[in-house]
Amino acid sequence: MKRTIHVLCTIVITSCLVSISAGADSREDIQRYIYHLNRTFPHSTQLVIVLPGKNTDTRSRLYALKKRNSTWHTVIDGVPATNGRNGFAPPEQKREGDGKTPSGIFEIAYAFGYGTSCDTGLDYRQATENDYWIDDPRSPRYNRWITGPPGKYSHEKMKRKDHLYRYGIVVEYNMDPVVKGKGSAIFIHVWRAPGKPTAGCIAVSDETIQKLLAFLDKQKQPVVIMGLI
Repeated sequence: MKRTIHVLCTIVITSCLVSISAGADSREDIQRYIYHLNRTFPHSTQLVIVLPGKNTDTRSRLYALKKRNSTWHTVIDGVPATNGRNGFAPPEQKREGDGKTPSGIFEIAYAFGYGTSCDTGLDYRQATENDYWIDDPRSPRYNRWITGPPGKYSHEKMKRKDHLYRYGIVVEYNMDPVVKGKGSAIFIHVWRAPGKPTAGCIAVSDETIQKLLAFLDKQKQPVVIMGLI
């Protein structure tokens, strides 16, 4: 069975991986992830992969691929990214406040940012001074974007005083259903500085996220795979 899966992966995707600037282990992971995607989200034709060397790493590489005529083609080829300050949590083990990025395969929800619009095929939401993301498991609105006062509950401002959320993408992690304490506010956003880890999100350069936003299209049902799964 293992040989059959390997042969199937090779037939379907080898041609699109030739140009990927990854080591042999990374190429094998990417092939395996595309196999998972084809089984789990068979109608998705856009894929983002965030791949660390090992799950304790705070630096990773981001790839974006598109499917055309049953073949996957590279659009963004292994650009630098950063992740949680404590690496990636193993699948299903992410917890609120642990400083880890969740591992797994997740749908991409929508884009957000400070401007009135941005160049993307995703739905877009402008962040204002009155918008917050609740990260307090005690709140009935845990892991939700809200407009209006957050009250006594811990939260993040969606329009920050820095550049981190100037462009962002919401990863559909722990959102349907929401499990209290499993982690919240998982985004792909602009990094604070090259190599600087996050509290649990994925961060990339301003140039990379704009390229990623322009690539992503909700009609293509984009999916992101993060960490070693």
